Amino acid sequence: MKIGVSSYSYARWMRETGASLLDVCRHAAKTGFDAIEFTTLGGDDRIAMARELRALCEELGLDVAAYTVGADLASGDGKSAVEALCREIDIAKALGAPILRHDVCFSLPEGMTWESAIEVMVPRIREVTSYAREQGIRTSTENHGFIFQDSARVRALIEAVGDSNYGWLVDLGNFLCVDEPPEEAVRVAASYAIHVHAKDFYQYTDPSTYPAASLATRGDRRLVGTVVGRGVVPLPSCLATLREAGYSGTLSLEFEGTEDVMEAIAEGYRYLRVLTE
Repeated sequence: MKIGVSSYSYARWMRETGASLLDVCRHAAKTGFDAIEFTTLGGDDRIAMARELRALCEELGLDVAAYTVGADLASGDGKSAVEALCREIDIAKALGAPILRHDVCFSLPEGMTWESAIEVMVPRIREVTSYAREQGIRTSTENHGFIFQDSARVRALIEAVGDSNYGWLVDLGNFLCVDEPPEEAVRVAASYAIHVHAKDFYQYTDPSTYPAASLATRGDRRLVGTVVGRGVVPLPSCLATLREAGYSGTLSLEFEGTEDVMEAIAEGYRYLRVLTE
C-alpha cells in the first residue's frame, strides 16, 4: 500500500508562509511520501499549472494519486454541474491523476430526501464518469458532507449508479461526523474503495468538555482534528479490513488539526509507514 498526502494538509502552512503547491510537492517527496493528491486548482491557466505540477512530481518520483473537487449534483437541472466536473476531469488528466473525487451535495433542495436525491443524481454521475472513462480516469465520491456521509447512504448511491468506473473515496475519519463507528463503516465501504484518506480526530461526548473550536456531529458530539495516529479513529483495524477486501491503492494522509503543520505531517507519515509495513 502506497502512502500519500493530500495537498489540503498543507493549506494552513501555505497561507502562513506564501508557499506554493510546488513547494508542497517538494516537501512531500522529502518527507518520504510515495504519492500526493491535489485539491481544486485555481488560477488563470489551470491546465498549465497541472502540467507543471505533474512534471515536478515525475522529477521527484512522486505519484499523483488523485484530484479532489467539490460539486452539487442534487440541485437544478445538473447541466452546469456536469459540465464543470468534466472540465475538472481535464485538469485531472493534465495532472496525470488516475482518480477524480467529486462531492455530490452538501444540502438538499426543499422537499428532497437523500433517497430521492439519489434518483436525481444517478444520471448526472453516470454522465461524468462516462466522460472520465474516455480520459482513462475513474471517478469517486467521498463519505463527506453530512448528507452522504453514512456508509449505508454512500453504498446506496454507488450501487444505484452501477458503473465500475465509479467508486468510493473512503475517508476513515469522516464517519465520525455522523456518529458512525469507523471500524463498522469501513466493513461496508471496503469492497467499493478506490482511494482512502487517513484522518484522525479527538472526540468529545460530554457537553461540559466541548472545545470552543470544534466540529459538531449529527448527534451533537464534538470533533477536533489532530495528527494521524493520536486520535480516536481505529486506523489499524480499519486498514486490516481494507486489506482483507483486497485494497492495495494509496492511503493518503489528510491533516486538519491545530498542531504545527510540518511536524504533524511528518509524525503522521511515520505512523502510517509503520502501520503499513
